[in-house]
Order: sequence, then structure tokens, then C-alpha cells
Amino acid sequence: MADLSVSAASPTGQSQTGKIALRWSLYTLLCLFALFYLLPLFVMITTSLKSLDEIRTGDLISLPREVTFDAWRTAWSGACTGIQCEGVRPYFWNSVLIAIPGVAISTLLGAMNGYVVAQWRFRGANIIFSLMLFGCFIPFQVVLLPMARVLGMMGIAGTIPGLIFVHVIYGLGFTTLFFRNYYVSIPADLTKAAKVDGAGFFRIFWSIFLPLSLPIIVVTVIWQFTQIWNDFLFGVSFSQAGTQPVTVALNNIVNSTTGVKEYNVDMAAAIIAALPTLLVYVVAGKYFVRGLTAGSVKG
Repeated sequence: MADLSVSAASPTGQSQTGKIALRWSLYTLLCLFALFYLLPLFVMITTSLKSLDEIRTGDLISLPREVTFDAWRTAWSGACTGIQCEGVRPYFWNSVLIAIPGVAISTLLGAMNGYVVAQWRFRGANIIFSLMLFGCFIPFQVVLLPMARVLGMMGIAGTIPGLIFVHVIYGLGFTTLFFRNYYVSIPADLTKAAKVDGAGFFRIFWSIFLPLSLPIIVVTVIWQFTQIWNDFLFGVSFSQAGTQPVTVALNNIVNSTTGVKEYNVDMAAAIIAALPTLLVYVVAGKYFVRGLTAGSVKG
């Protein structure tokens, strides 16, 4: 009987051992991928905290022997972006002035468009939605010349309101897509009941649909903020001196160096430019995945 019990328990023990080994192998592989992915960020941070002498004589992936924030101060307020040496500070605030209104306006308009297309069915709604969806996949380069003509006709070329307008228009297709797919999953009976109670178009939207939209609003805000903040092509094409975003300033810092190449300043400027999007993902990253899956039941 003892032999039978041992033989019966043995496969179970082997199975548990195999599961543990597989789990640890998977964890090890994921850790290696994470280290490989984070290595460039590690190099950027350590390089930005080193002096130029240490960068020349030290190892690329070594920790700084003496931590210094001089490169960060230079990148923020003293690095040259051409003939001006005022760092990324004014351009950083330009990006803030562009991103916040651009995200708010495109999110609100996308919510209203998705609400109309998903809940207020009318003749041609699918065609309009398909055309907006088609606009999501038009390359940036195709719209440069037409958009420049439109901005010139409106008198806002080379201005921050002009850049806001460009990002709102180009992001409207994506925001409409997000909200439409989310609102389709909300029962149409809810809208019908509100109509019976006397609620109109805007009352239903503001009192019923918008309060239910927090998950998809988070998705849209993260998506739009990332797209607007990291944009370079629209920024360099439709801006001028004084209205350029931080991505254009970063490019100018890297490519307009005279004399000694200050790699620590370049790395510090790149991290400063990336901090807002990194902060957004750290704070609200888990809600991004939840919001994407929330509207995936119906299409």
C-alpha cells in the first residue's frame, strides 16, 4: 500500500515541480526582456548625471563616480537651440500650451461624434464614420500642404492656436473611433427611456453618457496627449520662432552643437522632453488597458 501511495503521489510532485520551473523560466525571460528594453533609459540617465570628463574616460554603462546635475540645468535653461541659448524651458511650456487644449477639445468633440454615430442613428451615419476612420490612416506628409494653405487662409499659421487646430483635426478620427466603439456597448434602451422622460440631445449626453465614459476618456487623453506631445513633423512644419514645441527644440539642441559635443546635456534634454508622457503612463497606464477592453464587446 505504501508503494502504491508513493507511486500515485510522484506524478503530482513532478507536475508541480515542472510548473514551478516553467514559471521561473518565464519570469527570467521577462526580466531579461525588461532589462534589454530599459538599458537605453539607464544609459541616458547615467550619462546625464556625469561630467564630460567622466563620459570621455569612463564606460558607457557604468554608474557616475560623482553625480552632478549641471547638465540638467544647462538643458533646461542654457542649452543652445540655434542662435538662442535658453534651453528647452520656453519650448516645454509651448508644448504644454499646445497639448492641454488640443487634448481637451479633441476628446470632447470625439465624445460627441461617437455619441451621435453610436446612439442617434441617421441616414449616412456609417458612411460618415467610415470617412472619419479613413482619415485616421492618412499619412502626416499628405496633409502638410493642404493644412498649410488652410492655416494661412485662417490667419493662424505659425501660431500656437494653429498647432492646436492641426492636432485637433488630425486626432478627431481616433477620438471618434474610441468613443463610438465604447458607446455602442451601451444599451439603446437607455437613450429611448431618457427621450420618453423628455431629455434632449445634450441633456442625455451630459447627464448619462459622459458620466459613464471615464474609462474611454482616460484612453483618449493618454492617446492624444502622447501623440501631440511627441509630434515633431507638425511642430517643425507649422511653427516659427517662439511657438516651436519641445520636440523641435530637442532636435535643434542635438544638431546645433558648436565646439565640444555635450552628450550629458543632450541626454538630460531628451529625458526632460519625455518626462510628461512617462508620468502620464505611470499614473494612468493601467486604466488605459481597462478602457481599451471596455468597448471591445461590440464593434
